[in-house]
Amino acid sequence: MSALTQAVIINAAVLIAVLEADLGPHREIGRMRILRPLLTTAGIVPAFVRSPATHGSGLVLEIALAVVGLAVGLLAMNFTTVYRSPRTGKPVSRAGSAYAALWIGVVGARTAFSYGSVHWFGPQLGRWTADHRVTGEALADALLMMAVAMTLIRTIGLAARAAAVGRQARTPVAQ
Repeated sequence: MSALTQAVIINAAVLIAVLEADLGPHREIGRMRILRPLLTTAGIVPAFVRSPATHGSGLVLEIALAVVGLAVGLLAMNFTTVYRSPRTGKPVSRAGSAYAALWIGVVGARTAFSYGSVHWFGPQLGRWTADHRVTGEALADALLMMAVAMTLIRTIGLAARAAAVGRQARTPVAQ
């Protein structure tokens, strides 16, 4: 399987999973909603990250894109509301068009970069990677780390907010 095909598969899987789980009003936050992205990530990383960079520019790039992924994941959480369901009393979430636009934009940009690296600016990217001693694998891993970080921070944020809402539901109100 080519690196481009892998990138498209990963991007599509992340986008579909996140939007299916989060988009819309009154989305239940249950155990599987939290575990599914964690398990997906646990399956994707070993399947696609063969030899992560351990030094030099490749490592810096992987860390930098992981940090970008964390920042975008935090931004996504700003577009998500977690509240107690009036029907069940359990934590639920709501995410709308701004949330979807953010994920579609970021995943679309990653996919366009992957496609462009093969079809639009391959020689220039090749020169850049050679000049900076970044392997193609390190570049692919960096993009994957960005996706993983976005997904993990979104999942951890959702779990933390759901736990806080759950604690508020159990705390008696002083009168």
